[in-house]
Amino acid sequence: MTERTKKTDLMTEAERDAYHAEKMKKKKAARDKLVEANANEKGLLIVHTGKGKGKSTAAFGMVFRGIAHGFKVGIVQFVKGKWHTGERDILEHFPDQVSINAMGDGFTWETQDRQRDLKAARQAWDRAKELIADPDYQMVLLDELNICLRYDYLPLEEVIETLKNRPVDKHVIITGRNAKDEVIEIADLVTEMTQIKHPFREQGIKAQAGIEF
Repeated sequence: MTERTKKTDLMTEAERDAYHAEKMKKKKAARDKLVEANANEKGLLIVHTGKGKGKSTAAFGMVFRGIAHGFKVGIVQFVKGKWHTGERDILEHFPDQVSINAMGDGFTWETQDRQRDLKAARQAWDRAKELIADPDYQMVLLDELNICLRYDYLPLEEVIETLKNRPVDKHVIITGRNAKDEVIEIADLVTEMTQIKHPFREQGIKAQAGIEF
């Protein structure tokens, strides 16, 4: 037990309240100073990667948030094009704000056709470049782009160059496990989803509506 813990244990509730209030006051002052010193705004390059579930789910959460703020959002799905998802059903209610481009043919182990995968990846990337360059769009989601880069379906140098030279106010979100080091290097925000338990691997429970799609 630390000296500080011993001290607070001996305090009355009123003394604890006063101690807490003073501590939070100092914390707020430090936080406000930090925010004031870092008040810049810019479009962010955001990467969701890792083996854990929730990468695309979190990205779509940002999309919904952007829509609420009046953003026009472009979405390119590099892999899950054939999946019927709840997100897509909701987003179709916002045709003036959202462009949904489901261009993938499924995971590469499902297609088992490298040339088909290469063609689909190129078509999806060409559309992604259009959305990134279009000034009408404030946010672009490149869902599962990391998968295409992992299997070398797209030239990494071209992708990096496009991302680095995107409009300064453009938010771009990239999802998929095994993000390339080069992508992580240029990103502003990187989140790694860590898998601890998964119902499919632990219990053989298949993907379910409302959870996976």
